[in-house]
Amino acid sequence: MASTYTANTGIEKIASGEQAGTWGTTTNTNFDIIDDVLNGVITLTISGNTTLTTSDGAVSNGHHKVIVLGGSPSGAFNLTIDPNDQQKWYFIVNSSGQTATVLQGGGSGTTVAVSTGTATTVYADGAGTNANVANITSDVLADTSPQLGGNLDVNGKLIKFGDAGTAGTDDTLEFGASDDMQLYHDGTNSFIANKTGALKIATETSGIALTLGHTTSETTIADNATVTGNASVGGTLGVTGNITATADLSVGDDLTLGSDSAVINIGADGDTTLTHTDGSGLTLNSTNKIMFNDASQFIQGSSATVLSLGATDEIDLTATAIDINGTADISGNTAIGGTLGVTGALTENSAQVKVVGKETIWIPASAMYPNTTNGCAALAQVELSNGPEIKVLDFDASSDENAQFSIAFPKSWNEGTITFQAFFTVTGTNSGTVAWGLSGVAIADDGSCNTAFGTNIVATAKAHSGTSNDLDVSAESSAVTIAGSPSTDELVFFQVMRDVSADDQSGDARLLGIKVFFTTDAKNDA
Repeated sequence: MASTYTANTGIEKIASGEQAGTWGTTTNTNFDIIDDVLNGVITLTISGNTTLTTSDGAVSNGHHKVIVLGGSPSGAFNLTIDPNDQQKWYFIVNSSGQTATVLQGGGSGTTVAVSTGTATTVYADGAGTNANVANITSDVLADTSPQLGGNLDVNGKLIKFGDAGTAGTDDTLEFGASDDMQLYHDGTNSFIANKTGALKIATETSGIALTLGHTTSETTIADNATVTGNASVGGTLGVTGNITATADLSVGDDLTLGSDSAVINIGADGDTTLTHTDGSGLTLNSTNKIMFNDASQFIQGSSATVLSLGATDEIDLTATAIDINGTADISGNTAIGGTLGVTGALTENSAQVKVVGKETIWIPASAMYPNTTNGCAALAQVELSNGPEIKVLDFDASSDENAQFSIAFPKSWNEGTITFQAFFTVTGTNSGTVAWGLSGVAIADDGSCNTAFGTNIVATAKAHSGTSNDLDVSAESSAVTIAGSPSTDELVFFQVMRDVSADDQSGDARLLGIKVFFTTDAKNDA
């Protein structure tokens, strides 16, 4: 009776009485086959499609348990298990640089692709032409509820996950009976996702710091952040949503709201808001108040056009200058310790209040007297056919004539230069011009009245209308410097002159009066 062979390994089963004298050689070969099947490792140099062959009664590459694929094939290749009627399983390590497709039979049966740089366990069912090859490693991983009998020791190695699209998909680490929390990476960002309850990141011992973010990176909170204790931020805190603090929020350095329309909501219902207006500033909502000490001291936009300042006693404004460019309506007492400068109107009960500045004094011709030498005509009262009678001093056209008057200026006068205007008429119908001059001297108490006038200043000559007794008003003169040393409680004498060298009027000029302009620098004469 001849020897036979095992179905899947090809180990020779020696028949009774067979192989006299060679039995030991056959047995040793069988032991070698068994050794390869149990623990054998073979490295195949791959150049293209390769066959794993299991030969009956002889050691062959298909007997080895571990198949290492090496070499340098030019592309993907097939690794064919032969024969196709033997059940086989192998550990395959692909180091060839190309993908290996493991098959048996070459028919419609399934195959297993082993990517380069990976290792896997395959099983061939030996079904003949349509034999199937399965990835045993995948089958193990496909267990829907694998369990550990004890702790998992990774032995210093890594547990690696691939990229997940969203939470709950493949390559996600899940916690909780209902998979309430997931850890995953989507290829770009890393996530800790929580479905129910609170997500708490905490240390076990009080006083141990919890650090979020790298020293050079940013930590972004994209939703509401609730802080029940103290929060200390050493760098920049960027928030795209809301920050809600149920305890104190202390900021040791700058606090920046980056939006051009950022809003600070204050109060349990957020009824008070501060809104940033780009390029303008901060806006307090509606008619709310900024209050100090109590509700009686406040700043308030009481309407769209009115800003109110309120205090129970006093509003104290302290500055080098306080500039009010519009109308100031003061209903109570106002104490000003310095100078009040008003460029517009100052009113009291709708009536304009007089302020320091330019003032006028009217000196009629009736308050003047002709000079003894080179004086004008004596005061005359002229009756006209209609209306007022006029009191005039007549000045000839042929020579310079003079008249005098005096003024005791108020104490509020700044004791500086003055200007003047002449009010006059002409007896004839000649339209020529008339020029008037003025000079002055100030005489103090116990001072000598025998003191010369200052420089005579002539105003621009004024042309007459050509109608007798029409009123003429000269232009305001340039500054007249008063001789002496003008001071408080001095009497200033003035001399008015018709300067015929500066005019061309042929008729007598009749002076009705002089308007003197002076400047005050005190609010009154106290």
